[in-house]
Amino acid sequence: MLDAGSQSFDHIMHPHRIPDVAEQAVDWELVIREAHHRMKNTLMLLVASVRTDFKCGRSRQLSAAINRFERRVVAFGELYQLLSNGADIETVSVADFFERLCEALSETILEPADIRCAASIEDGTMAATQCHRLGLIVTELVTNAAKHAFPDQSAGLIGVEAFYCNQCWCFSVTDNGTGVSGLQRGTGARILEGLAQSIQAQMYYESTQGGTRVTIVVPALY
Repeated sequence: MLDAGSQSFDHIMHPHRIPDVAEQAVDWELVIREAHHRMKNTLMLLVASVRTDFKCGRSRQLSAAINRFERRVVAFGELYQLLSNGADIETVSVADFFERLCEALSETILEPADIRCAASIEDGTMAATQCHRLGLIVTELVTNAAKHAFPDQSAGLIGVEAFYCNQCWCFSVTDNGTGVSGLQRGTGARILEGLAQSIQAQMYYESTQGGTRVTIVVPALY
């Protein structure tokens, strides 16, 4: 289920260099914030370009298609906005953050592929750093499920669940797709593991013919 992902984070996970904890935290913040800043700006430029290129002589069908495309790009902007905020705040509403995240993922990735998203998020607060890195993990898992879990079927379902138990937050991402034979050891998997380790989270994988479940357990700091 896990994809190879982007190569832009390779230097963070390079095996011959083990920076201290403080340096690792700074590296993650700088790389994540810069990546999202660049992507958000690119998406806004893309919206402006589409509007400029197709502002004249549009048919009704073309106009509707452009409107759908614009909504999707704006949703991508919302997604990156969610994932790049948090530097100046200490705590985040879990329900507000992940419900908005699931809505953005549905609009940008899942609905075009005829995949539904079912979210069940318990309300509460979480340290902003934990919340946003969990957001990155959930986004990666949902994206890879959409790409790989439904090769021969439509109308798939991806579930995102979060609840608080025993001073920990438990998140799960499930799909009813084909399942995988094991965790693929690509760059994407290493990035997920690095993000999980950076917030002291544990990840558990379970895959059958009926689908895949990934559970993330993170101790609550607040």
